[in-house]
Amino acid sequence: MLRSVAVLAVEGLPPFEFGVACEVFGIDRRDTGGPAFDFRVVTAHPGRVRTSLGFDLVVDDGLERAEGVDLVVVPAHGTGDVDPAYLDFLRRAHAAGTTILSICSGAFIVAATGLLDGRRAATHWMHADELRAKYPAVTVDPDVLYVDEGSIVTSAGTSAGIDACLHLVRRELGAGPANAIARRMVTPAQRDGGQAQFIAAPITERCSDSLAGVMDWMLVHLDRELTVDELARRALMSPRTFARRFRADVGTTPGAWLNRQRLLRAQQLLEATDDTLESIAQATGFGSAAVLRHHFARVLQTTPTAYRRTFASALAS
Repeated sequence: MLRSVAVLAVEGLPPFEFGVACEVFGIDRRDTGGPAFDFRVVTAHPGRVRTSLGFDLVVDDGLERAEGVDLVVVPAHGTGDVDPAYLDFLRRAHAAGTTILSICSGAFIVAATGLLDGRRAATHWMHADELRAKYPAVTVDPDVLYVDEGSIVTSAGTSAGIDACLHLVRRELGAGPANAIARRMVTPAQRDGGQAQFIAAPITERCSDSLAGVMDWMLVHLDRELTVDELARRALMSPRTFARRFRADVGTTPGAWLNRQRLLRAQQLLEATDDTLESIAQATGFGSAAVLRHHFARVLQTTPTAYRRTFASALAS
């Protein structure tokens, strides 16, 4: 269970990536159905910490205040060397069972500890070649928003850090808490490139007006068999034009987007209802419990029953 979070304030950190961690984990969201974390900001040398934009942060807590937390977030920090105190701390924290999340070039700090050796990792695409050359034991994936290696999660640049943070909240606490945070931040709870998720009032990818209405309609009719031909007619386009426009605006095919939304809805129903798997499969357009299980195993690496057992009880506690 994710309850306590510490963010490293490393000299020279970019304010945005640092702010992402503070926004996701540092605000009490209980008034809108979200979580509240035991949150702290720590640094190797308490006092003034210079940011990449030239202004200072004042951080009172040293690294000892982060001992024993559930999650340590490592914001971006260029690609150069870092105070060895951070490396020693991260090694100890990981050995003690703490999850580590890096944002953007924060992956260089985690890689310097040796903890990424033999693992996949993400970073900003501009830094991928440098990370690969500097740490050849790390398998760098330059094409994804984030990589979840269990005890270590690494994200690509800037807004991909939001995706990784929300993914980790969803992984540990379920879709509901992650959705509550995303709604307050007015951001999609999940973009392509990571795990699927449903939000109670889905924030659709607002692309062209001609697609927005169709996508809203798709969300309301997930239980139906929806074909590209039918969707194209609703958008007043030819099937070929509709498929091309959809991929250009949304970044994936209509079928892939629809399957993701169906899985997101199934997650929400598993968390919030006692409906049978067959009923949920029908309501979400999968047709049968067997097909629902197949999609859960392929995308979420778990079963619907195990997901319900974990997250329905987590939300009730």
